[in-house]
Amino acid sequence: MNRRRETAFTLIEVLVSLAIFGILSVLAYQALGQTFTNADLLNERMDRLRAVQQAMRVLGNDLRLAAPRPVRDPLSGNLVPAVRTEPGTEFALEVTRGGWPNPAALPRGTLQRAQYRIDDGELVRLHWNVLDVGLSNEPVVTILLDDVESIVFNYLEPGGNWSDQWPPFGTVGTQASRMRPHVVEVELTLNDQGEIRRFFEVVP
Repeated sequence: MNRRRETAFTLIEVLVSLAIFGILSVLAYQALGQTFTNADLLNERMDRLRAVQQAMRVLGNDLRLAAPRPVRDPLSGNLVPAVRTEPGTEFALEVTRGGWPNPAALPRGTLQRAQYRIDDGELVRLHWNVLDVGLSNEPVVTILLDDVESIVFNYLEPGGNWSDQWPPFGTVGTQASRMRPHVVEVELTLNDQGEIRRFFEVVP
């Protein structure tokens, strides 16, 4: 009488199966971990992109809406140009802008004085609720962007020349203090992305 041959896994087969299963589990875990890492990196890059776009949007609005309204220096009382970039000063840009929304009907106008500077690798915007500020007027400080190396402004003069100084060198008087460029080129250099260049046309 033939007995049915009984089949069973040998110990070696079991060990090999467990080893293969273990390897596949490790590979699957690593792939899943890499997926999460890639997702985190993508989210970080998207957050960074949004921050850069928002900073450029704020800066662009200030430049496009530049108003021909100089302000008074709180110490000397002299006129400070409506738009100013001057070598050796603390700020990379000073600008009087129009179109400042006032949905809460606060006791202020629609013009705003803003200043930009690089402070410890951060692009900082300052603005005041009044134009001709006194020594007691504190600015509102907004950090627009971090990991910033530098920011440079170039201005298109009425004659078609470009200048990294505004008002253009050699212009003086009240008329010069009200001058606005036609176009402003912004060169923003970030440590992680290199140079970003934008052009903004000033509203006539």
